[in-house]
Amino acid sequence: MSKLGKGKILNKLLELGPILILYMAVLNEFDFNYLNLAYFSFNFPFILIFYWSLKKPENLGYGLIFFAGLINDVVIGFPLGISSFAYLFMCGFAAYLRNITLRPSTLKDWLFFLFAILVVNSLTYIMLILFFKFKIYYLDIAVNIVFTFFLYIIFANLFEIYQRLIRGSEKND
Repeated sequence: MSKLGKGKILNKLLELGPILILYMAVLNEFDFNYLNLAYFSFNFPFILIFYWSLKKPENLGYGLIFFAGLINDVVIGFPLGISSFAYLFMCGFAAYLRNITLRPSTLKDWLFFLFAILVVNSLTYIMLILFFKFKIYYLDIAVNIVFTFFLYIIFANLFEIYQRLIRGSEKND
């Protein structure tokens, strides 16, 4: 029988980090209105889901991502299933890119991420307009897509550092 030491507990918590961060992000649905930044918003769950589904898909399960989408729908007031649909589509794009890539490149991942968020946001907002008669503010969506795209590269580098931290703690056990 193996002992469960402090290092193994810490390592397990570090492995759960992406899913814990995802749930904190969808529960908080942070907003920058209190900073008086009129046009600054980004979709952090898209960044997180795309990156971890691309690089370490075993860290995020599809069921957990689907459930996070349901929570996000309740928090922001969308019809149930819209965010889950978008999150799982992001997983699908990441899985496709992971399977066709011979030589991984952050730049190629970043450009494919732009394509993915354009398609997923388009499908999401088409469903919201056609089926649910939501009023859509296109400038807000465009700003969100631009900031999400540009912030992906920053968060991808932070997640790389996080992965090295996890690997470093595994070596010390």
